[in-house]
Parts: sequence; structure tokens; C-alpha cells
Amino acid sequence: MASTADLSKGSFIRHNGELCQVLEYQHRTPGNLRAFYQVVLRNTKSGKQMEHRFRAGESIEFVRVEFREMQFSYKDGTNMVLMDPETFDQVYIDGKLLGDTEKFLKEEMMIKVAFEGGETPISAEAPTFVVLEVTYTEPGVKGDTATNTLKPATVETGANVMIPLFVETGEKIKIDTRTGDYVERVK
Repeated sequence: MASTADLSKGSFIRHNGELCQVLEYQHRTPGNLRAFYQVVLRNTKSGKQMEHRFRAGESIEFVRVEFREMQFSYKDGTNMVLMDPETFDQVYIDGKLLGDTEKFLKEEMMIKVAFEGGETPISAEAPTFVVLEVTYTEPGVKGDTATNTLKPATVETGANVMIPLFVETGEKIKIDTRTGDYVERVK
């Protein structure tokens, strides 16, 4: 058993019999009280976030998690079909594991998947930045560049993104999947 001193962002622990991922943690030492760790956890099954306060030095059960890069093949209803590039095995994961980043995925993109024990996927992480082609956007108005004005656009995966006025249909743009924001135009 490890203690609270071993906590780190992104680690997986078993809390109240449930597998949880540490999203944030903070070591606090209030004036005349004992030190504690304020931890934000995400339940890997339900996806719900919770806060918990651990005493300093308290025992925590860490869970060994294996990460693998897998290739996105296609979407099957609410499931995503991924392929292991080494063994060519197909794995079905729930689309909820990817969250909002699911709308930026296109075929053959590599996704980082976490497995607990054998073959049970517990979390999935899309690439931080993706390059997608703009399939539709209204033309920008000349002379309307005094401020950082944005216009709506649809990219090749069907997601809607706000882009600057100078970007036109058919151009490729880089998108931050964590926020869904436009980053830059790609040549």
C-alpha cells in the first residue's frame, strides 16, 4: 500500500471500491490543524467527479494501469471500434470514455487507451491537437478585421468550430481537442 505522498495527477486509485483517476490534488496545511490532501477524483465507470479529503500519510491503494496506442477505425452506434496496430485485434470502447473529443476523431487517428488488468478499457484520450479540413463556412466580410472576429465553421468530422474570418472552405486548420478551439491554419 502506498500513502498520500505518492499521489500524482493522472494516477489511478481504488477509492470506496471504485476505480478512480486523480484529476487534481493539493497538499494543504491550515494554521493549527493537521495537513491533508484535497483530491479531485473521476470515477472511471460513471465519469462523475468527486472531491475527497485524505489525511497526510493515509494509505491508498494504487491500481496498475497499462496504456496502449490504438488506431480509431470507425464508430458503431455509441461504441468506438479501435484496432491494436501490433496485433490487429479490434476493441470496442464506449464513446463516453472520450467525452467531447469524440467529435474531432477521424479514421486512422491514434488514441491512447488505458486498460485495467486484462482487456477492460477504463479511459481513452484523443490526441491533443488534430488537423482537419473546413468543409463549410460563410465567406468573411472584407474590412471586418479590427477585432478578433470569429465565424462558425463545419469541419470534415461534422464538428462545429469557431474560426477567424480569413479561413475559407477547403483549408486545413489545427484544433485543440481539449477545448475545441481553433489554434492555427495549416499549409
